[in-house]
Amino acid sequence: MIRELRTFLAIARCGSFAAAGHKVGLTQSAVSAQIKNLEEALGLRLFDRTGRSAHLNPAGLRALPLAEQILETFSLMGQPESLEDYRGELRIGAIGTVQTGLLPPVLLRLLEQAPGVAPKLVPGVSLNLLSQVDAGEIDLAIMIRPPFALPKELDAELIQREPFVLIAPLDVAGDDPLQLLVEQPFVRYDRNSFGGRQVSQFLRKHHLDVRAGLELDELDAIVKMVACGLGVALVPEAGLWLERAPTVRVLRLGGATFYRELVLVGRHSARQLPVQQLFRRCVRDVLADHPRPATA
Repeated sequence: MIRELRTFLAIARCGSFAAAGHKVGLTQSAVSAQIKNLEEALGLRLFDRTGRSAHLNPAGLRALPLAEQILETFSLMGQPESLEDYRGELRIGAIGTVQTGLLPPVLLRLLEQAPGVAPKLVPGVSLNLLSQVDAGEIDLAIMIRPPFALPKELDAELIQREPFVLIAPLDVAGDDPLQLLVEQPFVRYDRNSFGGRQVSQFLRKHHLDVRAGLELDELDAIVKMVACGLGVALVPEAGLWLERAPTVRVLRLGGATFYRELVLVGRHSARQLPVQQLFRRCVRDVLADHPRPATA
């Protein structure tokens, strides 16, 4: 019944048999057949079907967390006792600055200690990565802490706090970051992203009416836009630009400083898996050995 339970979870998450079939690689008729087998085995109907949609009925809602527990227990059965014997994929989600900064040395340590692990890197923005961990599509994700409570099945471990700073072109004079934000065009960190929402909150808190300019999500691209003279920006101290010769002026915010928090998100039930414990240790060790670079 493992296949049927996986299909059941896919329908619960996707909202229709057709969408679930696309997700798990089955035809709609095969999905229907599996759910029929599951419902007959349980002696219960699990879904209310309306047109092309499928919604969990009370029996389905009760079965959902139990099905998740069964599948998680089943996955534990395949875990070896020793990391030296581990052979398998570890699906890791990461935002852009983590892919190019923290993650490479972490993966190097991971493979030195567990050479049988096959890391699969899944890039994405924080909101999408959170959804993928919640859906079981990836095992872990390093992302920005969301501005809302996580589902109870998920766990978030704080791993790093990155202060926001104001960056300005080298030829722009002035040392008051709030004044520069008002005087200069503003290159905006995408306000739909978790980090961009923090920037919007900062501007509202300080009653700053900025001159709208570009808006984008990639931090190194924002820095390059500022270096080219397109305006000023509020960005966290993260990205490849910190490893290069200065191309922008960096002004700290002093008492107004706010932070982007990076968290390692996974499922509570998987925290004790040896390979996930090892990955978490590798993250902590790399951060201890390579503290965040200071900016003058």
